[in-house]
Amino acid sequence: MTDPVGKLPSELDQLPDRDPEETAEWAASLDAVTKAAGPHRAAYLMRRSLEHAEGAGLALPKLLETDYVNSIPTAAEPEFDGDLEMESRITAWNRWNAAAMVTRGSRFGVGGHIATFASAAWLYETGFNHFFRGKEGDGSGDQLYIQGHASPGIYARAFLDGRLSEQQLDNFRQEAGGDGLPSYPHPRRLPWLWEFPTVSMGLGPLSAIYQARFNRYLANRNIKDTSNSHVWAFLGDGEMDEPESTAALALAAREGLDNLTFVINCNLQRLDGPVRANFRVVQELEGAFRGAGWNVVKTLWGSAWDELFRLDTTGALVRRLREVPDAQFQTYQTRDVAYIREHFFGAEPALVELARLLTDAKIAECFYTSRGGHEARKVYAAYRAALSHKGAPTVILAQTVKGFTLGKGFESKNANHQMKKLSVDEFKDMRELLGLPIPDSAFADGLVPYGHPGADSPEVRYLQERRAALGGPAPARRVHAVALPEPEERAFKALYKGSGKQEMATTMAFVRLVKDLMRDKQTGRRWVPIVPDEARTFGMESLFPSAGIYSPLGQTYEPVDRDQLMYYKEAKDGQILNEGITEAGAMADFIAASTSYATHGETMIPFYIFYSMFGWQRTGDQMWQLADQLGKGFIVGATAGRTTLTGEGLQHADGHSQLIAATNPASLNYDPAFAYEIAVIVKDGLRRMYGPEAENVFYYLTVYNEPKPQPAMPEGVEEGIVKGLYRFKEGVPASADAPRVQLLASGTAIHWALEAQELLSSDWGVTADVWSATSWGELRREALECDEALLRGEQRVPYVTQALEGAPGPVLAVSDWMRQVPDQISQWVEQDWSSLGTDGFGLSDTRDAARRHFGVDARSITVAALAQLARRGEIGATAVKEARERYGL
Repeated sequence: MTDPVGKLPSELDQLPDRDPEETAEWAASLDAVTKAAGPHRAAYLMRRSLEHAEGAGLALPKLLETDYVNSIPTAAEPEFDGDLEMESRITAWNRWNAAAMVTRGSRFGVGGHIATFASAAWLYETGFNHFFRGKEGDGSGDQLYIQGHASPGIYARAFLDGRLSEQQLDNFRQEAGGDGLPSYPHPRRLPWLWEFPTVSMGLGPLSAIYQARFNRYLANRNIKDTSNSHVWAFLGDGEMDEPESTAALALAAREGLDNLTFVINCNLQRLDGPVRANFRVVQELEGAFRGAGWNVVKTLWGSAWDELFRLDTTGALVRRLREVPDAQFQTYQTRDVAYIREHFFGAEPALVELARLLTDAKIAECFYTSRGGHEARKVYAAYRAALSHKGAPTVILAQTVKGFTLGKGFESKNANHQMKKLSVDEFKDMRELLGLPIPDSAFADGLVPYGHPGADSPEVRYLQERRAALGGPAPARRVHAVALPEPEERAFKALYKGSGKQEMATTMAFVRLVKDLMRDKQTGRRWVPIVPDEARTFGMESLFPSAGIYSPLGQTYEPVDRDQLMYYKEAKDGQILNEGITEAGAMADFIAASTSYATHGETMIPFYIFYSMFGWQRTGDQMWQLADQLGKGFIVGATAGRTTLTGEGLQHADGHSQLIAATNPASLNYDPAFAYEIAVIVKDGLRRMYGPEAENVFYYLTVYNEPKPQPAMPEGVEEGIVKGLYRFKEGVPASADAPRVQLLASGTAIHWALEAQELLSSDWGVTADVWSATSWGELRREALECDEALLRGEQRVPYVTQALEGAPGPVLAVSDWMRQVPDQISQWVEQDWSSLGTDGFGLSDTRDAARRHFGVDARSITVAALAQLARRGEIGATAVKEARERYGL
C-alpha cells in the first residue's frame, strides 16, 4: 500500500514520532543540501552523520560500505617501528629467490606459482618483521594460515635466515627422495615448518575462525593461557568465493574473537581473470564483513595517491574510484598514461581539470605501482589497527597488483597464475628494479642464480634479531606432546560385560563409554565432545548438565527446561562444543582440538559425533585437512548404515562413508558390531594416538541406532577386534559331512548373519561360522603392507589370510554398506568369495523392508550362502530354488 504521493511506507512510519515538526525540518535540510550542493554532497553528509552516530554508540545500523579509500589516512599512520630501507632489501631478496626457485623448478616440469607472493610480499614481510609471535617466547605464539600459492615466498625467507639450503630450494615440488619441499603448506610433508594446510581454498579461513575460538575455549576452561596468541589468516580475494570462506563470519563476530585477523590480498584477480569483472570485490567484501559484525580496515592506495586526494576538492576522484569496475582498473594497469587520462580522468570535467595538474610520471606511479598492500608503512598501520581493536575480529582488505615487480609480462595479466617462469632478461630487469647486487656472470650457464647477502650480512642479522624479539622463527611447528596416562579400566569393563537382556544401540554404548571416560581424574578434562546440534539424537543430553555446553558468555538466560534433570546448560568453561547445524564448523572445531598437542603443547582428545551420512560425504575435504595437519581423535558416524535409520530415506541413508574413509591413509576405520568391541577399539585408539609412541592417525567409528542385547566379550578376541576380524560364533555341525560356509559381517549386519546361521542349520543342514569383521579397512591396510614387504623380499602372510586359513567352505561377506566395502579384502581370502551389500540409493521404510529390498536380510543371506555351495557342487541346485520360494524371494 502507498501513501497519497505514491511513496511506499517505511518501517519508521510504524514508530511513534514525538516531534513530527523536528523530523520534517531534518528532511527539509537534506532536501535543501541536495538542491543547493547536489546529491553527492547530501550523500556525503549522510554517511558522515551515520559514522558519527556509530562512533557515539547510537543504536543505528552500521554503514556496510564506505568510500573506496584507505580506512587509515596517511596523517593518522603510527610511527613505523623498524628500518624501512633494511626491510626493503630483505623483501627484495625474498622476492628474487621465490621467483628463482619456481623458475629453476620449471626445468623439471614441476611448476609453481610466482605471482601470488609477488603481490603479497609486504603483507607477509611486515608481519614477520613486526607482529607474528614465534613459539620460543611466552605462550604458544601466533597461528599463521599462509595462503597456499604464496609458499615460495615463505621458503625464500626460510632460506635467507638459514633454515633452508639451496639444495632444498632446488627440490621444491620434488619430494620423492625425502629432502624436498612440498608445493604448499603441508604439515605432514614438512612438519617442522608448516602448522596449517591451507591450499584447499576456503578451508583456511574457516579453520582460522575455529582455531581462534578454540584458543578461547582452552583459556576459558583453564587449560592453557592463550591470551598472547593471535590468529592470522592470509587469503585471496578470489578464495572468498568459496562458501567455507564466509561460512563462520557471524560466529567470529558473535563471540567477539578479537584474537583473529583476516588479511585478504585484493589483487582483483582469480585463476583465470578478474575476481569481479563488472563489480568491485573490495566493496563487496567490506559489506559482507561489516554486515557480519567485523571490524574492516581498507588499505587500498599507496602514498603516491595522497597528492591526488588533496587535489580532489569536489569529491570527483572518490566517486570515480567507487564506480570503476575491477576489470577496468586491471586494464589501466596495463595501458599507457594517455589511455588513463582519456578513460579514467575523462569521465567528468572535474577529473579532467585534476589530471591537468598531474604529470605523466605521477599518473603512472599511481596506477602502475602505488597500492596500499605494497607499502610497509600502510600495512604496518593496518596491522596495528587490527591488534588494537577490541570486541570483534578484524579483516584487512589490502589492494595489490598480482605479479608485482615481475615485469610487464606478468603484472595484472589474466594468465599470470599459470605462468611458471621468467626469462633471463626478465630476471635482469627485476634485478635492476629491486636493486640487487647480482652480476651478469651469475647467469653464465643460463640458469637464474639464487641470491643471498651472506649469513653474517646486515640483512640476515636484522631479520634474525627481529624474529628473536618476537619469539623465534615463524612459521614453525613444535611438538612437545606428553603421553597421557591410560584411563582407569572401570569404564571399559562396563562394556566388556555386556548388557544382559537389556537392549542397547552401539551409538549409546559409545556415548556411555565416553561419558565414563570424561569422569577420569587424570584425563577426563581433556575430552572435547563435538556435536552439530543433534546431541539428543545420539543420547548425549545426559552430558549437558554435567559437562556443560561451551559459551564464552556463559548462560545469560533461564533455560526453558531448567526444572529437568538433563537441562540445557551453557557455561563459560563448558566442555561440549555444540556447533549448531554446521558439520563444516564441527570439523573445524575437531581439527583445532585434535592438533592442540602441537599448536599449544596441550593434548586434547576430541570426539565428533554426527549423522554418518553427513560426515565424509559432506566434509571429506576437511578430513584430508585433518590428516595433513596430523590431527588425532575419534570421528564417529552415528546412525550408520543404509537400512538402520528408518523413515529418513535417501539423504540420510549412509552406505558408503566407510568406503570413502578407506581412501584416507591417516584414518583407521572400524565398524563395530558390539559394545565390547567399541571399548577395545577406543582403548587401543587412546594408546596409539596418545601413548608413549603416539602415531599421527585418527579413528573413524561407525555406530548404529538399532537397540540390541549386547553380549559379554568372549575370551581372547582383543587382537582380532583391533586387527579387524575374529570368529564370533562357531557353527555346530549337524553331521560330520555337513556343508560349511563362513559368514563375515560387520556392524549391525552381524545380527542378520547370526539369524542366517540358524536358518542354514535348521532348514538346510548347513553349518555356518559367523565372524565379526570390525574393520575391513584395517584388514586391507595390513594386507597391502604385506604385499609391499614381498617387493623387498620379505615373506609376510596377511592377517586376514591367516585368520581364515583352513576355514572350510566358501566365504560370504555382508554389511550395511556397499559391496565394495567388504570387497576390499577379497584378493587376500583364499576361499571362494562372495558379498552382499546395500548398493544403490537409500529409501524410507521399516528396517526389515529395507533389508529385504537390498537383499541383505537373514533370508537373503541364507539363499546367497546356499547358492555358493551349489556352485561348488556341495548341495543340489534345487535347494536354492526351494529356498527362494520358501522365503518369498
